[in-house]
Amino acid sequence: MIRVRKIVRHLEETWLENGQDVQPRHRVAFVGVVIENPYPSAYVQDLVTLADELGEEIGSLIGPACVELLGDEVEAFGKAALVGIDGEVEHGSALIHNLRFGNVFRKAAGGTELLPAAEKVGLPGSPIDIPLKHKLDAKTRSHHQTVTLQVADVPRPREIFVICAAANAGRPLARLATFGAEVKAGS
Repeated sequence: MIRVRKIVRHLEETWLENGQDVQPRHRVAFVGVVIENPYPSAYVQDLVTLADELGEEIGSLIGPACVELLGDEVEAFGKAALVGIDGEVEHGSALIHNLRFGNVFRKAAGGTELLPAAEKVGLPGSPIDIPLKHKLDAKTRSHHQTVTLQVADVPRPREIFVICAAANAGRPLARLATFGAEVKAGS
């Protein structure tokens, strides 16, 4: 049912951070699909019915592929939708805030937490910042991170770029105290 223009696969591997060796190497995988916006340009009240029909198909295209591209155990994950200017942010939200989409990626990654997300409308070449959190415990502070993806010709006006992102670790050189430690210390 979806019309795919392209699949984007991108892998980053960080070896040094602030002059310090990063061990294990910090890897972030992005897999996204650029689809024709399935919603009309004109206002439509019901976005959920179509999102329910498309969610699993989109998730199956990019969720397992993202895990495979990472080539390592997923520790953190997130999702995003970048909508072309002839659409609305709610179009992207409908597609990614749908358990039929998210459950495919969550299962492939071995996660239990809800996927953090970002969605926006943008011109071709707009960057999208994707929040990541730990796949089993969203309060694991070391895994709160934001990664950016940018593709020169994406999205065109009647397109939506749907992305899954996964990391094999928390932030490079993470060294903050555990969640809530500052409150306990000040008690």
